[in-house]
Amino acid sequence: MNYLNDIIHSIIGWFHFITAVIAMITGTIVLLNLKGTTFHKRIGYIYVLSMLLLNISAFFIMNFGSFSLFHFFAIVSLVSILGGIIPMLKRGKNWFAYHFFFMSWSVVGLYCAFWAEVGTRFVDNMKDFWWMVALATFITAFIGSRIINKEAKKLHLKK
Repeated sequence: MNYLNDIIHSIIGWFHFITAVIAMITGTIVLLNLKGTTFHKRIGYIYVLSMLLLNISAFFIMNFGSFSLFHFFAIVSLVSILGGIIPMLKRGKNWFAYHFFFMSWSVVGLYCAFWAEVGTRFVDNMKDFWWMVALATFITAFIGSRIINKEAKKLHLKK
């Protein structure tokens, strides 16, 4: 039975990895290309689907034996995706600003999560892991905020 659990865990891990790579590629493409085009919408829907699958698969991975900080951030990520897609679908007041900021921060959050994943794979000492991940996440979030704010100015969006 333990062998079967290992196989299932491995399949879920690979699925999580593949959806993460797809989300990172499509999220970056969406951020770097013209907004509102057919291309943007198609790639954006692939991003949303890959993020939903990525976050759902995260709940089947138990790195520390139970619910962890990583699962909390998967919930935050789901909220971010929903916060970006629902206003776009409903087209209410200020829908574009909500869509832009939530989706942009979703991509930045994905890159921050990437550093946590790299840390769990390559850093043996948990003491070193936390400060390295925190530093990489802070730098990523800082750079992401600069890019988001620059793009928001071009689009005449207010925070």
